[in-house]
Amino acid sequence: MLHEVARIEAPTPYDRPKELPEPTNDNLLITGDSMHVLDALAKVPEYAEKYLGKIRLVYIDPPFNTEQTFLHYEDSIEHSIWLTMLRDRIRQIKPLLTNDGSIWVHLDDKEVHRCRVVLDEEMGADNFIAEVMWEKADSPNNSARYLSKDTDTILVYARNKKAWRPNRLPRSAAFDAIYTNPDNDHRGRWYPGDPYANKPYSLGLYEITGPTGRTFKPPKGRFWRVSEDKFWELDAENRIFWGPDKSARPSIKRYLSEVTGMTPRTLWRHADVGSNRTSKNEMRRLFPEDASFATPKPEKLLQRILQIGSSPGDIVLDCYGGSGTTAAVAHKMGRRWVTSELLSETVEAFTKSRLTRVVQGDDSGGITTETIRVEAEGVELPKDITPEQAQEFNKLLNKISEADDSIEVQFATELAKMTRTAQKNGDSPLDKDESKELLRLLKKFAPDGAPVDIGKTAKSALYKRTKTRNKTTKLWHGGGSFTHLEVGPSMFEQVEEIVLLADWATRGALAEAMCAQLEVWYQPDGIFAASRGKTRYIVIDGHVGESTILSILDQLQDGYIVEVWATQYDDVASDLLRTERPGSRLEAIPDSVLDRYRRKATNGSPFQKEKAYE
Repeated sequence: MLHEVARIEAPTPYDRPKELPEPTNDNLLITGDSMHVLDALAKVPEYAEKYLGKIRLVYIDPPFNTEQTFLHYEDSIEHSIWLTMLRDRIRQIKPLLTNDGSIWVHLDDKEVHRCRVVLDEEMGADNFIAEVMWEKADSPNNSARYLSKDTDTILVYARNKKAWRPNRLPRSAAFDAIYTNPDNDHRGRWYPGDPYANKPYSLGLYEITGPTGRTFKPPKGRFWRVSEDKFWELDAENRIFWGPDKSARPSIKRYLSEVTGMTPRTLWRHADVGSNRTSKNEMRRLFPEDASFATPKPEKLLQRILQIGSSPGDIVLDCYGGSGTTAAVAHKMGRRWVTSELLSETVEAFTKSRLTRVVQGDDSGGITTETIRVEAEGVELPKDITPEQAQEFNKLLNKISEADDSIEVQFATELAKMTRTAQKNGDSPLDKDESKELLRLLKKFAPDGAPVDIGKTAKSALYKRTKTRNKTTKLWHGGGSFTHLEVGPSMFEQVEEIVLLADWATRGALAEAMCAQLEVWYQPDGIFAASRGKTRYIVIDGHVGESTILSILDQLQDGYIVEVWATQYDDVASDLLRTERPGSRLEAIPDSVLDRYRRKATNGSPFQKEKAYE
């Protein structure tokens, strides 16, 4: 059972830009073991109604099994135990996913190869999407004993690959920079796309003649991307580029205006999604007085995952919540979320505090703001130069000038060259005699060429022409809410070899707990605790005899059966119930509950499946 601890909420700020995703409500932070959390989400009716088959994206960052013990969790488990734990969690997660949902499993190189086998078995090898490499290190580890490990792996599987579609990523300035317009096409900037395709195409085998008479056909094993009729149709629309002199191999123009975004790639650089150093700095900014969380992930990394696999309003799940990065990013991006963390100390020290700050708009780090490089005011960069390229140019210019910023020019020599060239080209403002006189005087007064240092002037001019600045936009302003729940204690206690009901499991609390065990919605109605179809449920903390059964039957409608769960009962009472209302039954707490557990465990056991094939 899940018990409410607190609810954190804040109004949406009035000055929040309307184009940003709406802050979400009905989010859950749960303290407790992921096994119990996932079970509750799938089986307790009030949660199953909201989450079973409705979660769009799951990100899990399970313990890497590195044989290290960290301050906030232990990362040291035997391979077989670790794999069993992972397999069981995947089996619980899969039914929670939507048909077009996906799961992203973050690992290092310790268990990734074994995990891939487990995911193939549980999610289906045909539903494998990709193996993403995240560059977690932004510098080499020179103290590494063997090789400096720079990457982690994120395995991506779809619930149903045929239904899953990745979102494209927002275009970057560097991406846009490859699009130019050398022929002043009225449709704007374009990129020369490959006219050939590797996939066999029956209409893609033909020869064409270009504007200069040169002929072209696909290389061996390749095909034209479009049919011949379509090719000439594109050419008539000026969508084919033959090179500046009309003699080059044709390219199909891909217009920037027709590009909706970038196709996600599988190599994620730290410059784009952050590194371990980024995430630790984010945590220090949030908790300057506390020992930093050992294994945080940068918010930009989770932002990339959520951009690809979900949309605003979708539900995101992370059952190894840790410091709360997934939930924090999901909230800032307008996703609904559920996150759980085993250790209550971690929840109180990091997770809950962080998510409270997000809701209240007090978290200024991570993806709360977005900073991009733009032209400085009054500056127009040269054509096809991005602000990032201009910034890099200035860095290199500064490095060169730090060593020696002098640039010596032979002024008289250069002026003499200009005079002779202008006279030769016939566009000189001086007549022939004036030019001769100027050259004579230059030779007389500046025999050494008149050296002039223009280094500082040239550097200043170049800097002014390529000056850029940072532009920061606030993307998160606060708002929304979440409920903090905790997994309740077991309703059973073991004293030596005897299993007994826990002290708290009495009367109404026992009835509610039993309904959760039976996967029915606890809705008290007189003597009945719940109903499902034509079955009514009664939970009794006490002894059930014949008189109790007769009283129950007196209040049970015709056409209904009843399940009575009691802490004590007479066999005569059980026989009476089965006789008077066939299909009804009387069960003992806790014995029958434990038997039910054992049957379910046996049915879910992989050894049971193996036995069936013997």
